[in-house]
Amino acid sequence: MKRVMGLAALAAALACGTAQAQQVTVKIGVLSDMSSLYSDIGGPGSVAAAKMAIADFTAANKDVKVDMVSADHQNKPDVGTTIANQWFDVDKVDMVIDVPNSGVALAVSQVAANKNKVFIVSGAAASDLTGPKCNANTVHWTYDTWMLANGTGKAMVKTGGDSWFFLTADYAFGHALERDTAAVVEANGGKVLGKVRHPLNTNDFSSFLLQAQSSKAKVIGLANAGGDTINSIKQAAEFGIVKGGQKLAGLLVFASDVNALGLQTAQGLSLTETWYWDANDTNRNWTKRWQQERQGKFPTMIHAGVYAGITHYLKAVVAMKGPADGKTAVAKMKEMPTDDPLFGKGTIRADGRKIHDAYLFEAKAPADSKHPGDFYNLRATIPAAEAFRPLKDGGCSLVSG
Repeated sequence: MKRVMGLAALAAALACGTAQAQQVTVKIGVLSDMSSLYSDIGGPGSVAAAKMAIADFTAANKDVKVDMVSADHQNKPDVGTTIANQWFDVDKVDMVIDVPNSGVALAVSQVAANKNKVFIVSGAAASDLTGPKCNANTVHWTYDTWMLANGTGKAMVKTGGDSWFFLTADYAFGHALERDTAAVVEANGGKVLGKVRHPLNTNDFSSFLLQAQSSKAKVIGLANAGGDTINSIKQAAEFGIVKGGQKLAGLLVFASDVNALGLQTAQGLSLTETWYWDANDTNRNWTKRWQQERQGKFPTMIHAGVYAGITHYLKAVVAMKGPADGKTAVAKMKEMPTDDPLFGKGTIRADGRKIHDAYLFEAKAPADSKHPGDFYNLRATIPAAEAFRPLKDGGCSLVSG
């Protein structure tokens, strides 16, 4: 009997040891704007989306343990890089995600490359992240300035908006969005009559809007985001700019912005997104879960990108039987086709650009909205092959030839 009990104990110990050896542990950092003008498009909503992705993945993969940390980069590149260095060096974070601020994202991308960790960009827009500033450790998931320009910008020019004036956030994101949209406008026969740049997180847009109004441009392109977009659209309405015949092009508008503006103010805005919460039953059901933490809010494509990006990263980790180093992990992510409930099937290109469809929407008139959050009419679907900049045109060093 003692011999049998001893063998049983040994077998149990061996089984326990095998289970421990097979368990994979990963640590993820959600770095976002938690308190300022981008906190609604990313921020706490990105943390909620990350928790959902982790819960869903670990429920189906019992041998995977995922720890998560989060922090506020305050829209300052130096703060963002300090946090990223601390996470990678001290806290043993394997992957950082989100970062809605292109200046911060470009800086964190370099840190990830230097530390050989993984960086998945959901919140930042600058197309340079997969262009001249690309690296083997960064994946750009949700959207970028080239996509926005070729969605909203091209559509506006083709419907008669052939003269533009840009109101631009004065940092990397705004500059990139203005540059990419101006190129599209001119390539389609339009003209750029002028531009004015405003500081990030501005409350008073009156002087900038007066310059745009006096330009007589048919379209005022808002190359800004979040709170800056909301404030500039509200103040443009107060100035009677749209009633005067000029159109506003919200070059980066989120569902959270439309919710804050209200359809009375936002109606008629053209915008491009890669995910919309009310597009189908899958998105609506996901949103109901997300709203358990974010009551009264509506998720943005950034939040969806956080969920999808984490899901694909964890699939790659399981395929590698561990988190591995950053370049190896990103190479595995590129090798594996992407497939998640929010973006469906897709791929990650050699330059780190995640490829999926984009959608041209128009904000509804209040009378056409059937329920809270029913913001958009779909005007066009832009196929994945056309939605993002051609691989050969980006200038990424990872692309041969």
